[in-house]
Amino acid sequence: MGVRGLHGFVANACPSVCTVVSLKEMAEEYQIHQPGCTPVIVVDAMCCLRHWYTPESWVCGGQWLEYLSVLEDFIKAFTTAGIKLVFFFDGVVEQKKRHEWVKRRLRNNKEISRIFQFMKTHRKQPGRDMFFIPSGLATFTRFALKSLGQETICSLQEADYEVASYGLQNNCLGILGEDTDYLIFNTCPYFSISKLHLDRLVTVMFSRESLCRSLGLNITDLPLLACLLGNDTVPEGMLESFRQKCLSGYSSAKQNNDRRTNTILAVADYITRVLHLQQGVKDLEEMLPLGQNKTVFCRGMASYLLPGQQSPWLLRIPNLETSDKQEVIMCSDPEILQVAKEQHVQAESYLVYNILSSGEIECSNTLEDEFDPELPGQALIFRPARQHIYSLLLEDSKDTCRSCPIVKEWFVYFGNQLKQPELVQPIKLDIPGGIPSLRTLWLSQDAEVQAQRYNTFLACFHLWNEREELQALENSLAALCCLLIYLLWQVDTFSLEDLNAFIAQTLCLRGKSATQLSGLQLTHVDSRAVQLGSLFIRGLTTLILANSACGFPFRMDDLMAWKMFDGKLFQQKYQQSHRGCCVEELLEGNKYWLTEFQNLKSLICKACMKNNRALQSQQRGNEFIRESESRRWGSSFQRSHQPLFSSLFHNPNQGHQWRGLGPYSSRFETGPSGRRYRSEEQSQKRRGFQHTPRWPR
Repeated sequence: MGVRGLHGFVANACPSVCTVVSLKEMAEEYQIHQPGCTPVIVVDAMCCLRHWYTPESWVCGGQWLEYLSVLEDFIKAFTTAGIKLVFFFDGVVEQKKRHEWVKRRLRNNKEISRIFQFMKTHRKQPGRDMFFIPSGLATFTRFALKSLGQETICSLQEADYEVASYGLQNNCLGILGEDTDYLIFNTCPYFSISKLHLDRLVTVMFSRESLCRSLGLNITDLPLLACLLGNDTVPEGMLESFRQKCLSGYSSAKQNNDRRTNTILAVADYITRVLHLQQGVKDLEEMLPLGQNKTVFCRGMASYLLPGQQSPWLLRIPNLETSDKQEVIMCSDPEILQVAKEQHVQAESYLVYNILSSGEIECSNTLEDEFDPELPGQALIFRPARQHIYSLLLEDSKDTCRSCPIVKEWFVYFGNQLKQPELVQPIKLDIPGGIPSLRTLWLSQDAEVQAQRYNTFLACFHLWNEREELQALENSLAALCCLLIYLLWQVDTFSLEDLNAFIAQTLCLRGKSATQLSGLQLTHVDSRAVQLGSLFIRGLTTLILANSACGFPFRMDDLMAWKMFDGKLFQQKYQQSHRGCCVEELLEGNKYWLTEFQNLKSLICKACMKNNRALQSQQRGNEFIRESESRRWGSSFQRSHQPLFSSLFHNPNQGHQWRGLGPYSSRFETGPSGRRYRSEEQSQKRRGFQHTPRWPR
């Protein structure tokens, strides 16, 4: 993120820019000079996620209770020092930065492939050098911070601009993040999250004034420097020939400097030696090989100008302020759109405003194994539910042909090259009595509307007929059942063992503290369980989207990951379940949990039976693990353990090669050499071109 090479430059070649500071002392000095005012640090939360996520296990789907504890400690350290924190999250991806977003997502896919290759080879989590943040971390962090009483803001444009603007306009103590764009913005001081010592509140402050002195520039020159070097708006290759020309004419280049350092020095020298002394803007237009990229370059510079600021270098181009994506408002009701906007900014909802305002949404990478033919990408699995949610949100925006507007999806999954958004057609919900309007669901205070909200939520997942059984459960368990039933309908390769593991880990999670979960040890890591864990978490975010769209029939807290999931605990229960452990062992001997387990599983299995979904047993443990566990635990594993309901839901293919029976099944053809490969039809289904959702009839 930020300006290409600038972070390394200030760290290695321009150390005067970096100063170690005590945030506590700065806060005390702030209060002396401004009595009665609370020092505020505005936090670029997206930059901080990988630094906040310190639990040892990261590959299994997230150690959410541990993570919540980390956030509590982080907040407490600043609160104790008298510092208020305001957290900003990216709420949109602007069109001018879409190319950079896509490039990073495709690069992340390669990293994820390496992670799964490592796990399959070594049967353990990779080292921190391959660290990849758990799926859904940004989404759940927003709600976690709100639940901890923190002011949390979701941006309406690029978050770095709103962070810099907020810091300047509110006279903040500084900005905490890790993005060199904050050295370019003319705003309050910029502090490093990566250098922060939380116990002492000591970190590194980057000084843009010192940077300018070192390079012989003015503060107003920094946006020009950033765009000449390349950033998220101006592609690096766009001005490569110009930088090459600067470097070839730079007489002070040092052999002990790397090329990037000399390039930055050469471009800065050109600005001071040539542009400052000549015709400025006119000369810049003549010197830069911009061509059709002129507007992109100017918008890049303009993106650094905060309210009330100007630049002497901004070329005069008509309609510069006009966005290169014409704003299309999908929602025809201004009041509904305003409510959605307020909820979005206050980080109370998820994706709803993006759908209603522009009809375009995105979802970043998920820890998924591209070589597992049995599990499609989460983007495809949850698309049918999203299509129902789109229909609910856009019902009042139908055109003269009575069809809902198309939604543009930028969802990352293997096989999707993200060259353009996928155009997704909303699908009408099936609700007895018709679909309630958003005005009814969002604005009505009538008591009976809450039941409508709940029924509409269930209809998004085709669960309206299960409402009586689900309403009898506490909210978190009802949400768990909704998600598991949906997954069982959509993915034919989900087995009884998988279901046992999910229910057992949710129930056992209730009796464990963050410390206990941290101390949990795994004999190995199963790559399929890793993907199932990420799939479950993405399912929870889909429930959150539905909850936002339906007017909050559930409290958001009831849908949070730390209420239902722990990655290591799920790995443990998954491995136990696939070894054939009895339910009592899965539930750690707790008789109360056993009753709940039986009730939940009965509800889920009955819903599947009513809709012709045959739940089958398929143990995936291997003999090596069974033998090692037998030695570890003695004769207890010599018993024959039958999964609950195994007599009711037997595997008719037992003794034969496993074969799925639905739209996501893994059918293979055999080549001349005897090697199995997916048919083209199946490959297309995997990539989503022939996506056929499995809904109950």
